[in-house]
Order: sequence, then structure tokens, then C-alpha cells
Amino acid sequence: MREADRNFYSLDAWQRAHSFVLDIYKCTAVFPDAEKFGLTSQIRRAVISITANIAEGYERYHYKDKIKFYYISRASLAETQSFLFLARDLGYLTLEKVEQLVYLSKEVRQIISGLIRYTKNKIINN
Repeated sequence: MREADRNFYSLDAWQRAHSFVLDIYKCTAVFPDAEKFGLTSQIRRAVISITANIAEGYERYHYKDKIKFYYISRASLAETQSFLFLARDLGYLTLEKVEQLVYLSKEVRQIISGLIRYTKNKIINN
């Protein structure tokens, strides 16, 4: 794909994170109604922030700005993981489901870290 044809949703990091977002939404759909404005809302906000910050970072002009948003995305991923452990401890998600989602989150983290390294190399080479 030509550079001019690329966009944030062509990034592997965004695509994998988006898939993770969809998984979290499916899991939280069964949380108790009492958590609608609590844990359900919090975990969804955190997970959405992952893809939103990748998109915003991609559209930033300066590489240092891009990296800042990619780091924020990675931090939102850690926040999501924390909420997953809480959901497990409250009995909203099974241990197996949390292990699966944490595994996926680690894959997403690795890809975001690669995006950060790639962008840092652009700074060095320019």
C-alpha cells in the first residue's frame, strides 16, 4: 500500500486493538445492570481509548506527538487489563475468559510497542 493511501485503520495495531475492543464489548454486555454506570462504563471507556489514541496519534504531524498518543494507548490497555481482573474477582467473567482476554491484550501491547519503536526510528532517520 502506498504511503499516501495509508490511514489509521490500515495499521495492524489499530486493527488488532479494534478486535480487542469488540471482544470486551461482547463480554461486558452480560455484566449486571447495576454495573451499567460503573465497571461496564469504565472498562468500555478504557478499551475505546486504545483505538482512539492510535487513530489520533497517527494523524499527528510530528513524530513526538504520535509517540505520545501511542503511549497513552498502551496505558489504556493496562487500565483495561486492571478492569478485567476486577471483573474476574467480582465473578462477572470466568478465569478462563480473563486469561484469554489478557493474552489478547498482551498481543495488542506488543504490536503497539512495535508501532512506538517504528515511529521512534522515523525520528532518528529524519
